[in-house]
Amino acid sequence: MFIAAFSVAIAGCLFILFIGGRFLIAPAIATAGFGITEDRRRAFTSIKGVRDITSGIVPLVVLAVAGPHVFGWALLAAAITPIGDAIIVVTNGGTLRQALSVHGATALLLVIAGLVLALA
Repeated sequence: MFIAAFSVAIAGCLFILFIGGRFLIAPAIATAGFGITEDRRRAFTSIKGVRDITSGIVPLVVLAVAGPHVFGWALLAAAITPIGDAIIVVTNGGTLRQALSVHGATALLLVIAGLVLALA
């Protein structure tokens, strides 16, 4: 039973990585596959809201279950999100100042805290 659950979980992780990549590479196909059209701004803000809530909850669950050391590694992995957000801001008409002051600062804090906790 463990092997089956583990296999399904790994497959799910790989599949969601594929879906995320598809949103970056083929957004029209991805949004259609998600079930919305590209012109639905509110849908995308809702998606971001759910993603951000999940991004806060998952590391806290890791902390509760596995402790500060593994929490640090989770924070390092989570830094991918604000780094990507900064790139999205700069490449879509936002300012470098906004990208760095909000998303870059968040990424930097996650990396610093993550390294301190992971390597402690």
